[in-house]
Amino acid sequence: MKNKKPPFEITNTIIDSVAEIAELVGRLTSTNQLSSNPTLRRSNRIRTIHGSLAIEQNTLSLEQVTAVLNGKHVLAPPKDIAEVKNAYEIYERLDELDPYSVDDLLTAHGIMTRELVDESGMFRTRPVGVVDQEGRVLHFGTLPQYVPDLVMELLDWVKNSDVHMLIRSCVFHYEFELIHPFADGNGRVGRLWHTLLLSKWNPAFAWLPVESIIHDRQEEYYAAINASNDAGESTVFIELMLSAIKASLIDAISESDEMSDGPMDKATMRWKQIENFLETHPYIMNADVRTLCGVSAATANRILAGLAAEGKLVKCREGGHWAYKMHELNVRNSYDSKRSV
Repeated sequence: MKNKKPPFEITNTIIDSVAEIAELVGRLTSTNQLSSNPTLRRSNRIRTIHGSLAIEQNTLSLEQVTAVLNGKHVLAPPKDIAEVKNAYEIYERLDELDPYSVDDLLTAHGIMTRELVDESGMFRTRPVGVVDQEGRVLHFGTLPQYVPDLVMELLDWVKNSDVHMLIRSCVFHYEFELIHPFADGNGRVGRLWHTLLLSKWNPAFAWLPVESIIHDRQEEYYAAINASNDAGESTVFIELMLSAIKASLIDAISESDEMSDGPMDKATMRWKQIENFLETHPYIMNADVRTLCGVSAATANRILAGLAAEGKLVKCREGGHWAYKMHELNVRNSYDSKRSV
């Protein structure tokens, strides 16, 4: 069974996505922004951690995750805070990990789930069902006695296959979740290992928040897992993940362009668009910013969080969803400036 190829097809969609991603990676690395800007790298890593944990029902917002990692006190469940700290530690050690080592995989799980689960850093010893975010059973994981050999075979295939790493990493992600080797933490470790594999192909992927895009497309993520389960092979999941990787790269290139080609002008323009919107609406939401500014959900979140940090907007709840209102001081300033015209 060694090196047995997991079942999937390389479709025209997959071929096109690989070519587009390779081109986008070239554009991103040519700007040198990720490698030369530690602030941007840290921001992306925080978004990565928030996205991956939020998929697993961690309740902390992006702002709270940032505060925790900045050493600030955050009023939140201790388990959720521990998940953030553990995830940050292992992502910071990404370049130390061998993506084809079972021992390193177990070490990563041990750090990710430290003091959170009983079987931390070890393969599970009991059967387990795999559920989606609604608690619906997607499938049952591999029987525990077969888990170590199947994980070893999967890593061996990823290491030795001549299939492009962009595809291999997606296949690993799906097959890993199918095996479900741990009692808990499979999703977090699977996404971490996907990033690790991609970073060995191109180091820029160590700093790309693909997990944030997956969080934004969470329903599609689980639907792709379901569709692949039904089909008995991972093609649909590969196509979805390549789409998420492409979206993450487009986001990063847009952000890089802002930093190198006059970020203040673009930031000012976006603020004006949001300010004008709030003159006729009581609040603004992520979907509104996406439409106004022509950006992804992840970029819209970043814009709104940045404006809140600057004191221009205030975060609030509207109809069970997060929204943003104009800060009272900015309302007065806007009114005064219009009176003086």
